[in-house]
Amino acid sequence: MKADAKTTAEVQATIKKFTDAYQARRLNDVMDCFAPDADVMIYGTGADEKRIGPEQIRAQVERDWAQSDSLSLSFDWSSISAAGPVAWAAMDGSFKVRAGGQEMTVPARVSLVLENRGGRWVVVHSHFSTPAAGQQEGHSF
Repeated sequence: MKADAKTTAEVQATIKKFTDAYQARRLNDVMDCFAPDADVMIYGTGADEKRIGPEQIRAQVERDWAQSDSLSLSFDWSSISAAGPVAWAAMDGSFKVRAGGQEMTVPARVSLVLENRGGRWVVVHSHFSTPAAGQQEGHSF
């Protein structure tokens, strides 16, 4: 079910905290957006990017930063739903990356599952992807 206005604003605030901290390379603030649980996870866009637990997520973020000069993530569409202390968000947007002297903008699709703990929303599962390159519109494969 669609989240109410309060939940939507709170989830959006967590997402903004994450994107701002990721762009500014503030590791502690990035990690504060995730649950500290051993089974918290992220799927990234790379074939090897399945990270489970805070230490693996931390290592992935540090790898992202080590392999880039700048990174940002922005969204132009989102949908946030919730039931009790669990919320889920789907977003379309783009990654803007400068690496190896080149700048690129890559379409982004992001889904998050968040849990309200002690009055704040933290990510317990996230999935970052890009649309399949070369797949024609209107085609499933």
